[in-house]
Amino acid sequence: MNKFVMAIFLIAAFVIGMFYGSNKQAAPIITSNTGGASYSGGYDKNTDKEVVNKKVTAKNASTKKSAVAKRKVAGTTHVVNDGESIMAAVELAKPGDTIQIMPGKYHETVYIDKDDIRLIGVIKGGKRATLDGQKKLNDAILYSGNNIVIENLMITQYKGNGIMGQAGNNFEIRNNIIVDTGVYGIFPQLGKNGIVEYNVLSGIEDAAIYIGMSDNIQVAYNDVFDNVAGIEIENSRHAIVEHNNVHNNTGGILAFITPGLPIKTTFDVIIRHNFIDNNNHKNFAAVGSTVAGIPAGTGILIMAADEVIVEDNLITNNKTAGILITDHDNAPNTTLDPDADPAPDKVMILNNLMLNNGYDTIDEAKALMLTEFKQGNPDILRVGVSRDSCIINRHRYVTVGVKDWQECTFTNTDNIKSYILDEPVPARKIDPSERGKVVYMGICAGCHVYSGRMVGPPVQVIQALYMDNPQGIADFIAAPTKKREDYPEMPPQNYLDEKTRLAAAKFMLSVTK
Repeated sequence: MNKFVMAIFLIAAFVIGMFYGSNKQAAPIITSNTGGASYSGGYDKNTDKEVVNKKVTAKNASTKKSAVAKRKVAGTTHVVNDGESIMAAVELAKPGDTIQIMPGKYHETVYIDKDDIRLIGVIKGGKRATLDGQKKLNDAILYSGNNIVIENLMITQYKGNGIMGQAGNNFEIRNNIIVDTGVYGIFPQLGKNGIVEYNVLSGIEDAAIYIGMSDNIQVAYNDVFDNVAGIEIENSRHAIVEHNNVHNNTGGILAFITPGLPIKTTFDVIIRHNFIDNNNHKNFAAVGSTVAGIPAGTGILIMAADEVIVEDNLITNNKTAGILITDHDNAPNTTLDPDADPAPDKVMILNNLMLNNGYDTIDEAKALMLTEFKQGNPDILRVGVSRDSCIINRHRYVTVGVKDWQECTFTNTDNIKSYILDEPVPARKIDPSERGKVVYMGICAGCHVYSGRMVGPPVQVIQALYMDNPQGIADFIAAPTKKREDYPEMPPQNYLDEKTRLAAAKFMLSVTK
């Protein structure tokens, strides 16, 4: 009996020794918040085949830029008064025209398939032009044109999207109030060179600002709250998310690779100078969707995205963790994509102020902390594989999974002012033979991935249902009906002509990954 007690004592002493020994660390490496080297990586326009003028790099250019082409000649201004149709004005407009919308209520969907159109709400005495879907219409504004400006509008009570870009380049979306517009608030898909700034968004059941498969994006000075995901950079590259107020969402700011989409990467994302506070809202996303797996209380979520820099944010009061980093293998509601690297590599965490995060964290996080004999509330959690990542001033935070990370060799991103281009990229020219592919990537892939679930059913399921019947898909696209209780109703795409719908259907049936 005495030997048994002695054995238990020795084991307990060993465990206690391991615990306290692991907490006796060498003097921390303290890196000054001022001065120091600036990040030397990031976007290089000299390697971008779409950029015409390569004389000025994005790194030394001015912070304040326009994403749309400057007008050499002023076009016609069309004024829409309360009781009139915005869409009728769009149909009359020519490239270079401006549409001014006077305060009032407008119950319609607006589709802009022309280049260089500016849709401007007129604010008088605090009153705005309000697009109200009355929970009957799916989308407020859809645009596929290039050089589009949308600003000063109130958008509410739609079932699908507030503002959705469908393969349009060079866009500016600013100073809009978007409340309860269904799945997405502002959703540029398959666009290049765009600015989303000074918007207020709330009540969105997926992502309030969702940057999908896009490049050279600036998301700044937005107030985003009471959504499932606040700001999401998904399968996109060269994006800066800065100076936003992101609070009371389920998850604050996300950098994702969603498996099964046509573009397989997310990299070169800078998340800096944001207020990320109290993102503890109950998750109300569609069951089974990708964002339904976000644990309430997540400040920043990095899933499989590479070269993500987190710098000078105030990250406070997020009950699960301030920063959560995961690969696909450990993320809920994701499927593996053999063509997408599942690991978040080269994540770089610089100076951030973190306070009162992880105070009511999930059981999985508690289990991770035990593996490192950690106590306290986690600021930073990393689970799964992450290669070549770095952090400075790690001693400031309660961390799990970053003890083997290197010290970053730089302290700031001051050299990178903007990823918006000095000159807009050329308008997207779509060859007739590529129309189906572009529509699939610019529209269909906003809700459907190949083998998993994002919003709508997987492409594989659709292929099994329709097989050699592209016309059946084309007809359904024009006038969809709700077929499955566990999926939201699909919005009609009847603004697309019959040939375009059929081309998209044929391409969807040909997709293999």
